[in-house]
Amino acid sequence: MTIILPASLCTAAACALINLWLAIRVGQMRRLHNVSVGDGGNMAVIARMRAHANFTEYAPVVLILLALLELARGTSWIVWGYGFAFVVARLCHGVGMDTWKPGRGIGVVVTMLVMVALAGHCAWVALSTPNITAPMAVTLPATA
Repeated sequence: MTIILPASLCTAAACALINLWLAIRVGQMRRLHNVSVGDGGNMAVIARMRAHANFTEYAPVVLILLALLELARGTSWIVWGYGFAFVVARLCHGVGMDTWKPGRGIGVVVTMLVMVALAGHCAWVALSTPNITAPMAVTLPATA
C-alpha cells in the first residue's frame, strides 16, 4: 500500500497534537487563575489564549500549501523540511509566549519564513510547470 502525502500527513498529525497541547495549556492557566470563560483580564491567560489562537491562524494555510506542493511535486526532503520547520517553530512560539521568551520570536520568524517559502514554491511550481493536458472544451447549445 502506498501512502499518499506522507510528509503532509505527519505534519498534520503533529499539528493536531500541538493544537491539543496549546488548548490544554489554556485550560491549565484558566484553572490556576479561576477564569472559566474568556481571559478575565489576566495577562497569563491572555498569553496562552493568543498562542493557541495564533497557531489556529497559521496552521491551516501552511498545511494546505504543504499538501498541495507535495501533491504537485511529490514527497521530497524539502517538503519534509517545511513541515519540520513549521512544527518546531510553533512549539517554540507556544513555549515562548510564557516561559522561554526567545521562543516567541524564533517561532514567529520561522513560521513567516516557512509560509513565504511555501507560497513562493507553490507559485513557482504552478507557473513554471507546463500544462500537459489540454483544457476541457465546453460546447454551448445552439441558439435559434
